[in-house]
Amino acid sequence: MVSAQAPALAFDFVGGPPPQMNTSGMVSDKVGDLPVRWNTGGAVWSTNQSAMATFFNSGSITDRGLDGGLYRSGWTSEEVRQGMIKTYSVDLMGVSRFLYSDEGVKFLKNQTTSYFPYWGMTSTSVQALRSAIMADAADGQISSATIMAKLPTNMRLADTCGTYTGAQNVCDQGTCKPGTGQCTSLFSWYVFLPACIQANQVLEPVAQARPAQPMPQQPVRGLW
Repeated sequence: MVSAQAPALAFDFVGGPPPQMNTSGMVSDKVGDLPVRWNTGGAVWSTNQSAMATFFNSGSITDRGLDGGLYRSGWTSEEVRQGMIKTYSVDLMGVSRFLYSDEGVKFLKNQTTSYFPYWGMTSTSVQALRSAIMADAADGQISSATIMAKLPTNMRLADTCGTYTGAQNVCDQGTCKPGTGQCTSLFSWYVFLPACIQANQVLEPVAQARPAQPMPQQPVRGLW
């Protein structure tokens, strides 16, 4: 059951405006946000939106962090690219009903156990991911690549001192290969995220036409 419902265009801005998109619908390479800061122990490597845009648009890998993330994903780089640029049709209000419900908030928390805003961390992780999904769903289409491009703040994937494991709860555990990065990696998580949102959106039930009711049988009255 949905316990809360948000307005159609409710967004949670937690770190500035979302990145720009170019008019062709491809991910713009003119944004400065960092969708992934790979945080392992004391080492940090940042992958920027420009490197991600280049990868999505042409398949070229120009960033060390991106290369490592793809290697650990459990998929080939082309499988990740195709999975992340694939689009899914959604209803904005249906997505909103889900993400603002108790079940949706629980889902968002589960999806951001190791991937969250660089500074706010888990205290703003729900708002950050929800904002990106809602902004992307505004045109009725979502994809992993465009959700990433709509992130309102820099994000980190944390694997530090046992506090965070760096593992993500990939939504479609039935498809990934157990014991591989397919079930835990950031890019595998991104690949399955939009399909999971599409499947969980809460659509209004279609109004059913009421069956015609028989006319009441009234006795026939005479003319006098």
